[in-house]
Amino acid sequence: MAASRSASDGEIDLEGLRFAMVSSTASEVDPTSPTIFDYHERDGMIWGEYVGDTVRIGRFVGTRAGLRISVRFTHVVAATGAVVSGAAESRIERHADGLRLVEDFRTADGDQVSVCAQIGHGGATA
Repeated sequence: MAASRSASDGEIDLEGLRFAMVSSTASEVDPTSPTIFDYHERDGMIWGEYVGDTVRIGRFVGTRAGLRISVRFTHVVAATGAVVSGAAESRIERHADGLRLVEDFRTADGDQVSVCAQIGHGGATA
């Protein structure tokens, strides 16, 4: 259980949750093969991995305070093999179909926004 939880976050626990990218200003999202993010959480720390669509493999690590996530990430671009790194600030939103992460992220190419939706709805709350 994360030490940084508050009543406003409804005891959301991201441990073991999976999210699929549904939109991004950085690239067109392939709905048949979106980038998939696997999240882990413990004591306010967030980490995980992601693959699919335009990403061959990626990793992220950071912190969470309430409904805000702050991470640093690095991934390999599938088409070119280039390594891309950056930082992101996300907010967790509750929707009827599960959680969503709205992410403002920055790479050397500039500022972007993406939205990821929870897939499989087990474990969304403690």
